[in-house]
Amino acid sequence: MKLRVPSFSILNGKNWKFTPDTIFQIFLGVISIISVIVLAALLLRELIRGAWPALSAFGLGFLFSSAWNPVTGEFGALPFIYGTIVSSMLALLIGVPLSLGIAVYLTEIASSRVRAILSPVVELLAAIPSVIIGLWGIFVLAPFVREHLAPPLMNYLGFLPLFKGPAYGYSVLTAGLVLAIMIIPIISSVSREAILAVPSLQKEGSLALGATRFETIISVVLPYAKGAIFGAVMLGLGRAIGETMAVTMVIGNNPQIFTSLLHPGYTMAAVIANEFTEATDDVYLAALIEVGLVLFAISMVVNIIARAITWKYLKVQEGQS
Repeated sequence: MKLRVPSFSILNGKNWKFTPDTIFQIFLGVISIISVIVLAALLLRELIRGAWPALSAFGLGFLFSSAWNPVTGEFGALPFIYGTIVSSMLALLIGVPLSLGIAVYLTEIASSRVRAILSPVVELLAAIPSVIIGLWGIFVLAPFVREHLAPPLMNYLGFLPLFKGPAYGYSVLTAGLVLAIMIIPIISSVSREAILAVPSLQKEGSLALGATRFETIISVVLPYAKGAIFGAVMLGLGRAIGETMAVTMVIGNNPQIFTSLLHPGYTMAAVIANEFTEATDDVYLAALIEVGLVLFAISMVVNIIARAITWKYLKVQEGQS
């Protein structure tokens, strides 16, 4: 006995069959439209409208001013933008090589027993709440940076502005290390899946031609998976840019432009978390919301750049195939 699919007549007289597939497609389309509407409402109703007093008062100068004094009504987002970018780039500089090393080791070098033990351990790092990592940063990492890491950096690399003292412990370097730890499970997990997706024929062909395992990894595996690895790096960058609690607890929260990584700094997410409840003045509150608007814009730009490079890579890969 055949199951008859009901058809429905609409205004133009055509009959449309609502199969489970079409119903599911319509459901996903509605969800997608709702997501876009929510995003637009957040941007227009909450961020732009809430930041309008600061936008009207300071204009584009808000982005390039380093003054932040709620008492005198002076507000500028440059120290927070600068601190967010520097701490995020430092986290990538530390975290990406470690993440790729972990991914390559677990997929290409480690035995199945070691892989079964280490893989869940690395992934469990992502489940640790950021406030716990922040507490660990306060009581363990910050003293370690102040007493053991900063002194040799100042002694041997103190001629560089990046490593001039004094060392406070609560610094941009500490925040970068904390962020690197937080993005490692994200980048390593996605990179590991990308490396596992490399066809075995590619690796076997390289080995058959006389390449060593190391040469195969460098010349075959990583180039084949570079698009997905880049996407993993962008995911890690997004996490680093938006991280709030852990960074707030270890960066020192000093709204000034710094040149040394050993000095305290500030990020956009941290200043919003610290001062939002203290903002009693309308312009002060609007300035904090505008900082959030800038953070939103930077996150969108990062995602757009990641999409563009990923699409370009996919087109090149399709042309090669």
